[in-house]
Parts: sequence; structure tokens; C-alpha cells
Amino acid sequence: MPVTSRLRSIATVSVPGTLPEKLKAIAAAGFDGVEIFEDDLLKNPVKPIAIRNLADSLGLQIFLLQPFRDFEGIAPEKRPEKLASARRQFDLMSELGCDHLLVCSNTDADSSAERDVQIADLAALAEMAQPYDIRIGYEALAWGKHVNRYLQAWDRVREVNHPALGIVLDSFHVLAVGDNLDRLDEVPLDKISFLQLADAPYKDMNVQQWSRSYRCYPGQGDLPLVDFVSTLNQKGFRGPWSLEIFNDKTLPLADGLRSLVELEKRMLAHDLAVLKD
Repeated sequence: MPVTSRLRSIATVSVPGTLPEKLKAIAAAGFDGVEIFEDDLLKNPVKPIAIRNLADSLGLQIFLLQPFRDFEGIAPEKRPEKLASARRQFDLMSELGCDHLLVCSNTDADSSAERDVQIADLAALAEMAQPYDIRIGYEALAWGKHVNRYLQAWDRVREVNHPALGIVLDSFHVLAVGDNLDRLDEVPLDKISFLQLADAPYKDMNVQQWSRSYRCYPGQGDLPLVDFVSTLNQKGFRGPWSLEIFNDKTLPLADGLRSLVELEKRMLAHDLAVLKD
């Protein structure tokens, strides 16, 4: 049975305060690293290099910068400006000492539905990222206009076939659309670039509002997270487990870390029980 020793992370968007306050609280709670939400940087008067130095001093690794939105299938006249924005992101990431960028599937109603156009755009972004030693993680948002399931994201990434491009798996986005990881064997392990975890109570409502207001820590909702992470563990995924929580209430950070520890225990017990059957 695969064994685990996880690095544990949380997105800064899930924590209140200024960015330096968030980092200090995350470190104090015992996390190993963070995903930095771009808005936290934009609102922060401290320069990115200072944030990098603060994270280093706190023993935190900056695993990922997010999100880069509405890119693939963009209107041709907007493409040069968006590529220039991507290059600015890469420069910013170099200052942060961060080598993963999360790219969300496009939600723009005017974005192209043409698969070949989406693939060409993602290929151009991956080619730009490679000289920076940056990896792009393409995430299927549950409310993406044309790509809203992880196998659709994988379809585009597979066709691009570039070492700088993989997929991000987010438990909420996968499970909220009634999907599962039963076909994860179709995705090579090295193409799973990052993992985000969130639970949620079942709600009969718009999926975007559900995500924005009701995400919670693993074990606090109704989503089958044990099966989700067990599938990844059996596949051999050893990357960080990172919480990305949006909730109308502020959830205690210590509970977040405990939820990841408990989820791992439940996963290992589940896998052991499967082996005994």
C-alpha cells in the first residue's frame, strides 16, 4: 500500500488579513506552504521579493500563484494583451520564487468553443512559460464556459503535449458536477501538477454560488473526499495537499490543518480495508 507524508498548504484567499498577516497565521498554524492569490499581492504594499523573504523566514514554501483567468479561446484581438499579462505573471513569479501558475478554464461567454483554438492558446502559454522554468496547471472550473470537467482539461493538455503544461485537480470542481476520478488512469502522474481540496455540504443551487459561499474543510461537508484522495494516493501522487476554501464565515486555521491530518488517516484506513478485502 502506498505510504504518505504530505506537505500541507492553504490558499491565502482562504485566510483573513493582509498578506503578511496571512502568511504569519498560516505558518503559526503549522502549514508547510501556501498558494498565493494574486489579489492579495495587488492589495499589498510590500514588494514580491519581501513576501518571498517573509515566507522563507517563516519556513513556508510558495507552491503556486493563482488565478490566471479567461485565457484559452480568447478573442484574437485580445490575445497579444493577454500574453503580455502572462509574461508579467511569470516575472512576478520569478520574484516570488514560485514555479507553478494556476490557469482557470475560460468563463467568458464570448470565448471560442473551438477545441483547436483552445489548444493553440494553451500551447502558446506553455511555450512562454518554459524558459522561466514555470509549470502551468490548467484547471477545469465547474462553471467553465466550454471546459468544466477535468477530463476535458486533460484532453486539451494531452493534445498540447508540452512539459510545461499539466492539470490542476480541485475536489470541489470535480465532485460538484457529479464527476469522480474513476478515469484518472488516463492521466499520466507527471501531468497532475497540483491538488486543491475542499469539502462542501450538498446544496441545490447555482454551482458558482455554492463554491463561493459554502466550501469547508475536509470532513465538514458531504463530498466523498476519502475516495477522491485515495484514488490519487493509489496512483502515486505525492504532491502537496492544499486547501482552497471559500466560505461566508471565517473558519479557524487550526481546524484546517487538523482536517488534512484526519483526511490522511481516514484515507490510509480506507486503503488498508480495501487491501484486506
